[in-house]
Order: sequence, then structure tokens, then C-alpha cells
Amino acid sequence: MALTTELGRQLQLREVGGILLQAATVDNWSEIQHFEAKPDDLLICTYPKSGTTWIQEIVDMIEQNGDVAKCQRAIIQHRHPFIEWARPPQPSGVEKANTMPSPRTLRTHLPTQLLPPSFWENNCKFLYVARNAKDCMVSYYHFQRMNQVLPDPGTWEEYFETFISGKVGWGSWFDHVKGWWEIKDRYQVLFLFYEDMKRVSKGPSEEPLQTQDPKCEIQKVVQFMGKSLDETVLDEIVQETSFEKMKENPMTNRSTVPKFILDQSISPFMRKGEDSP
Repeated sequence: MALTTELGRQLQLREVGGILLQAATVDNWSEIQHFEAKPDDLLICTYPKSGTTWIQEIVDMIEQNGDVAKCQRAIIQHRHPFIEWARPPQPSGVEKANTMPSPRTLRTHLPTQLLPPSFWENNCKFLYVARNAKDCMVSYYHFQRMNQVLPDPGTWEEYFETFISGKVGWGSWFDHVKGWWEIKDRYQVLFLFYEDMKRVSKGPSEEPLQTQDPKCEIQKVVQFMGKSLDETVLDEIVQETSFEKMKENPMTNRSTVPKFILDQSISPFMRKGEDSP
């Protein structure tokens, strides 16, 4: 992986327990590890570029009983604090979480071994979404191209080796997914697959139709959250959390993030949301 670009973009990753994380996160590590989770916390857990924003919007729509207006109250990254996020002098993810009333919905990309211990001690609920390695790698590559606070990914060939070896932010995809899979039956974990959420209905000739039907997976999330929603609300959530809707929604498409952080002229934050060729 290239450590700098011609414009001088600096490497911003350092190791904690063998896992590469952003330098500001490492500087804030003590506060993160001492974070006090609560028994009624719901933690959204994903490897980067595995549908984090998508599942956040689904969860928020469920929490708001399908009320679209309430889901427009703030940009998505401000609704569910990212616990390892740090960019001084702005409030850290931990500080934001500490100001939230219960029940809280939080999010993280951390692997199981780096999660603050209080989450396990308080038997919190964990909602994990896994995406297949190929599509995740392609999406992560384009994300690093446009994200000015992550290392330049270099060429695709270079990035392929970097990703496979786990030398990217938040570590190895393989270890991350395996770690969460192995603990799913010992804690309150709902383990979902991105591809199941993007299930495509088949026509009579077995040709894929354009209609996607994630309602079954959304219903699992509803039940896991202890909610009960009628079919009309579920259909509304399916419609409002479609990729097309979210890509055009300034509350979810990161268009409000300054170009010096996310340069969407290089690659959009929400690219395709589908299988890579």
C-alpha cells in the first residue's frame, strides 16, 4: 500500500493488538476501552464497506416506526455514534454515546477481541452484517481512493495483496467475520448476510427480476429489536431503504461531508450496492 500520494496524503494507521486502526482512534484507545455499555444498548457491528449505512437506516426506520420525517432529523453518522471515532477537537464517539438517552443504538467496525469489555459484561445486543469478501474488497478499495483520512490504496494489484494480508483499517476481513461468527451463539447476536438483504426475486425462467425483497431480513431485525410492525410499515421501510433512495438522500449519502475528507468526485460514497463484476 502506498504510504503517501503525490499530494502528500499521509499514512494514518497504527496497530492495536495487531489490528491497524486510524491514528486518532489509537490515541483515544483508553477512553474507548473504558466505555461503559448499558444492558439495553444495541451495537451495529460490521467490517468496513459491508452495508453499515444501510443497516443503520433500517434500524432507525424500525426505531421510528417507519416515520420518514423522524429519520430526516440528522445525517446518518450523527444518529448512531461510532464508538471508536475520534477527530479532535470534535467530540469523540464515546463522548457522543455518553450523552445519549437509553436505549442507545451505537455502531463499530471493531473485531470481537478489541471491543470494549463492558459490551460483553452487560450482555448487550449485537447486530452483525457480513458481506462477501470480493465485493467488500472492491468497495473498500474505492472508498480508500476517495477517503482523504485513510492511506492511498495504490494500484488495484497492490491493494489486492494489502487486503488479503489484512493490512487495512480494522484488520483482516477473514478474521473479523470469523470472530463474530464464532461468538454468535454465546451472546445476543443477530448475524445477517448482506447478500440475503439484497435477495433478488427470480422470474419463471429463473432470470433475476429487478425487484429486491429484503423484507424477510428486515423482519428478523424487527423481532431482534423487540418491536412489532405491521405490513404497511414494513413495506415502507423496504421502499425507503432501497439503494436508489438512499443514494439520493443527503441524510445517508455523505454528501454533507467536506470534500477534503470524502472526495466524491473520485468515487461516490454509495457506488452500486451490488455484486461486483
